[in-house]
Amino acid sequence: MTKNIFLILLLLFSKFCVIAQNKEILFEESYTLLNSMSDNESNYNFKKAVFSVENAYLDDNLDTTFVYKQIKLLHGLSTAIINSKTLNYVERDKDIVNKRASIFSILCDTIPVDVNGKMYKYEPFGYDFNDVFGHKMPENLFVSKLLSTHKGNCHSMPYLYKILCEEIGIDANLALAPNHIYIKHRSIKDGWYNTELTSRIFPIDAWIMASGFVHIDAITNGVYMKALGNKESIALVLIDLANNYNTKFPKNDGAFILKCCENAIKLYPNFASALILRAETHYKQIGKIQDKVKQDSLFKDLQKEYEHIHQIGYRNMPEDMYLNWLVSLKEERSKFENKKLNTFNKN
Repeated sequence: MTKNIFLILLLLFSKFCVIAQNKEILFEESYTLLNSMSDNESNYNFKKAVFSVENAYLDDNLDTTFVYKQIKLLHGLSTAIINSKTLNYVERDKDIVNKRASIFSILCDTIPVDVNGKMYKYEPFGYDFNDVFGHKMPENLFVSKLLSTHKGNCHSMPYLYKILCEEIGIDANLALAPNHIYIKHRSIKDGWYNTELTSRIFPIDAWIMASGFVHIDAITNGVYMKALGNKESIALVLIDLANNYNTKFPKNDGAFILKCCENAIKLYPNFASALILRAETHYKQIGKIQDKVKQDSLFKDLQKEYEHIHQIGYRNMPEDMYLNWLVSLKEERSKFENKKLNTFNKN
């Protein structure tokens, strides 16, 4: 009897190991895809990058049929908006600006929709203040969750905006602020301007500075307020993959995390989140080393990592202060809104 119980436990343990290994393979496959996009620009596809990360965390259970159908519907709505409305904008890049405005409307505006002569009201996406950092459930940061609930945050909403822009054939630059992602665009008439989806306005740069956690060195070094290119956007997704892996496999040895971090840093050298995650992973690894001499030597190297993060201008912003800062943008709209962009109002 004892022998039989032992065999049953052994089989169960083996089955558990196989399942865990299969789950890890999904993360490796996602990493391979992201790596191919960073190595070869012709492989770039932000939509596929984002959903590969979400699918890995969801154990290959992402409803891709649903999310792709939703994106197709939003693409169609964008086309309808572009064909039915124009902007008070006459420069030669007006077609691009009009397309951007259509995506902004999809995320931020209530839109009347005529379906076979019957009018419906399209409701915009809203901000979800529940678990905005994904501490309880990483899924709260997912674009698939945003598409399913129409509620998102400063992670999922800019990602969806960029996906939809690329679906209609235009670029969108993600940009970073403390604990935050937003959009930066450039037009002939207005130069660089900010698009803030969570508060649905076009804020001036002073809004970022008002957080109190943006050192001038962070701006100079591209830690914050930089218009990120496609490769740098893939760096953001690589760190999403690493963070999801950490959540899914909390007792990992750090090897996969560091692989993601190193590639992300290669694509975006002053990406603070990647530098911090690499340092934190090194710290965990060093703590397991028994050789005191080796441990002390590695701690000196780790100190240099943290010094570098400080030197490029990164400052930690407490989460409660971030939420207060985010709310202040809506409450002090007149103070931070870019008045030049009133031409983005529809006729």
